[in-house]
Amino acid sequence: MQQPPWHGPVRACASGWVMALAAPVAATAQADEPQRLAPVVVTATRSEAAAFDVPASITRIGADEVRDGHALVNISESLAGVPGLLARDRQNYAQDVQISVRGFGARSTFGIRGVRLYVDGIPATLPDGQGQISNVELGSVGRIEVLRGPFSALYGNSAGGVIQVFTEDGRGPPTLSFNAAAGSDGLLRLGAQARGASGPLGYVLGVSRLTSDGYRDHSATERRLGNAKLTWRPDGDSRFTLVANSVALPEAQDPLGLTRAQWAANPRGVDASALDYDTRKTVNQTQLGVVYERRLDAANALQLTAYGGHRGTAQFQAIPRATQASALHPGGVIDLARDYRGADLRWTLKSQLLAAPLTVIAGLAHDTLDEQRRGYLNYAGTPVAVLGVLGALRRDETNTVTSTDPYVQASWQPAPDWTVNAGVRRSRVRFDSADHYVVGANPDDSGRASYGATLPVLGVVYAPADAVRLYATAGRGYETPTLNELAYRAGGGTGLNLGLQAATSHSVEAGVKLRWGGDGGSDGDSGGGGEATAAVFQTRTAHEIVTQTNSGGRATYQNAGATQRRGVELALEQRWARHLRAQLSATVLSATYVDGFLTCTATPCATANMPIAAGNRLPGIARGALFASLGWLPPTGWRGGVEARALSAVAVNDANTDAVPAHAVAAAHAGYVLAAGAWALGGFVRADNLFDRHYVGSVIVNEGNGRFFEPAPGRTWLASVSASVKF
Repeated sequence: MQQPPWHGPVRACASGWVMALAAPVAATAQADEPQRLAPVVVTATRSEAAAFDVPASITRIGADEVRDGHALVNISESLAGVPGLLARDRQNYAQDVQISVRGFGARSTFGIRGVRLYVDGIPATLPDGQGQISNVELGSVGRIEVLRGPFSALYGNSAGGVIQVFTEDGRGPPTLSFNAAAGSDGLLRLGAQARGASGPLGYVLGVSRLTSDGYRDHSATERRLGNAKLTWRPDGDSRFTLVANSVALPEAQDPLGLTRAQWAANPRGVDASALDYDTRKTVNQTQLGVVYERRLDAANALQLTAYGGHRGTAQFQAIPRATQASALHPGGVIDLARDYRGADLRWTLKSQLLAAPLTVIAGLAHDTLDEQRRGYLNYAGTPVAVLGVLGALRRDETNTVTSTDPYVQASWQPAPDWTVNAGVRRSRVRFDSADHYVVGANPDDSGRASYGATLPVLGVVYAPADAVRLYATAGRGYETPTLNELAYRAGGGTGLNLGLQAATSHSVEAGVKLRWGGDGGSDGDSGGGGEATAAVFQTRTAHEIVTQTNSGGRATYQNAGATQRRGVELALEQRWARHLRAQLSATVLSATYVDGFLTCTATPCATANMPIAAGNRLPGIARGALFASLGWLPPTGWRGGVEARALSAVAVNDANTDAVPAHAVAAAHAGYVLAAGAWALGGFVRADNLFDRHYVGSVIVNEGNGRFFEPAPGRTWLASVSASVKF
C-alpha cells in the first residue's frame, strides 16, 4: 500500500520520541526543595485547569522563558518551541510578525489572520478575523498560552488557534526594573517596569522604546510601547482589572520582498520601487479594557469584560503610477482609522451531575469595528510627478463589522479517570459598507454581507494512570473573509467583494500526555522530571479562501474547493538538577488542496486563468519543523543556553512553482545574574545564526511581482543589561 508523503518523517520523529522517553531520568532534587504546582491554563476551558488535564494541545510559556536570553523585541522569540506553530520575524516592522497555527494564517501577507489573539482577556483580533500583536510589552508579560486544535473554535471566527498573552499580576513590595539591549544593525531597546502591591491594589507598569536601522536597506524603524495593568480586590469575592496600552510606530520603512534573483545577488537590498515610492507605514493605537470578576456564592460566579480602542494606520505602497491611471483604481496609499469596542458577559456554575463534578460556563460576546477607509494616489503633480507623497483622494468608505456570539461549554467528570468537555458557540458576523466616493465613472459601491455558523466541540480525557492522559477531540470551525480580503474586486471593479463566502472546517485530534519525576511544567524550579506530549490531527476545510488575482499592487480573493491539513506534533521537556532544562518540539504537517481552481498571481492579470492542480501544497506552510534547546538557568549566577531550529522547504505560491529552501540555524546565549540585597543585576550576550547561514526568514505568499522572499540576517549579536530594586 502506498504510504502518505508524511509517513516517513512521522515514523522518524516517532522513533526519536520513543528513544527519548525510554532514556533514564537522572533526578537529583534537594530534600528541602519546595514542592511546585503544575502550571494552570485557562484558554481551553475558560476556567483554571492544569494543562496536563485539558483535552487539547496547549502550551504554556512562563515569564522566565519569555525573558531569558531574549531581546524582547518580537513575540516570535518566545514561540519558537511551540509545536504546530510557525512564528516568523520578517525583519520588517512595517508588517506584523507572521504567525500560523497548523497552517491557518499562512496566507496572510500582513497582520495576523486565522488565529485568535488576546491580551489580558481583551481581543487583539477584530470581529472580521484580522489581528495584530504589536501592542504587547514583552518586559511585563507573565505568561503566554497557545491553544491548537478543535477547541479553538469556541473562540469564534478565524480560530485556527488561540494565543493569549497575560501581563503579570502586581504583587509584593514596590519594584523598579530597567533594561537595555543593543545589537546588530543598530538595534537598541530601552525598557522600564514598575510593579508591586499596596493592600488590595496591585499594579504593573511597563514602557519600552525600540529603534533599529534594520538588516536590509530601507528598513529602519522606531516603536514605542506602553502597558499598564491595575488590579483591585475590594473584598474576598470581587476583583477589578484595568488594562491600558498604547503602541506608536512613528514611521517604519518597508523594504518589500525580493525576487529569487535579487535575494541571491544581495539579500540586504531592496527593489528599486521601495526607494522610488518611499514605502513606509505609521501606526498609532490606544486601548482600554476592564474585567470585573464576582463570586456570587460557592457555586456561581460572573465575569464582565469590556474594552474599546482606536488604531490609525497609514501605509505608502509601491504601486506604479501608470497602474493608478484608471479612475477606478483606489490608489497607492491606504489610510485606515479604526474604532473598536466590545463586551463579554460570562457566568460560571460549579455543581454536580449524577453525583459527579460539573462545571458549566455560558456567555455572550459582542464586538464592533468601525473603519474609515480612504485611498490616495502615492504621487502628486503633473507632468513631472513627485513619488511617495500623499496625492489625490481615490477611495472613501465607512465599513462596520459586528459579531454577536453566545456560547456555552461544560466539563463533567463522570468517573475519577474520565472527563468529558463539550461546548458550542453560535457565531454571526455582519459587514456593512457605505461608499462616500461616488465620482464620475466610480459608482456607489455600498453593500452588506453576513455570515453565521454553529460551532460544536467535544473532547474526552482518560487517565489510565496518574502520569498518563489520553484524549480525543472533534469540532467544527469557520473563517469569514477579513476586510482586507474583501477590499478589492477582480477585474478592476470598485467596492468590497461582498460575494466572498466564509470557509468552514471540521477537525479531529487525538493525543497522549506523559509526565515523570516532579509535577512537570514550563517554568519555575524543579528537582527533576519532565513532560511529553504527542498529538495527531486532521482538518478538512470547505470553501477555502484563496487568491483570485494579485496584480498592480492589489490582491483579490475567491472561494476554492476543499483543503486538507493533517499532521503530528511532538513535544518533550526534561529537567535535571533543578536548573538544567532541555526542550524538544517537532511538527510534521501535510497541507494540500483537495480540489483544483483557477488563479492569477502575475502582472499584468485581469482574470484568474492559471490552473492550480488538486494535490498542490498550500503556500507558506512547512512540511516539517524542529526545535531543540538546552539551558542552565539558575535564578542567580552564571547561566546560558543553546538553541537549534530547522525548517523544511516552503512553497511560495499556489502553483508551487518555487519554494524557499530548507534551512537549519543555531543560537547561543550566556550571562550572569547577581543578587545583592534589594538589588538584582544581570546581563547576557547572545548570538543568532551562529554559522552565518544564508536563508529566507519569511515568505510573502502569492506576491504578484514574484517578490516572495524576505531574507533573514546572517550572524547577529545582542548584548543586554538589566537592574531591579525592591523598596
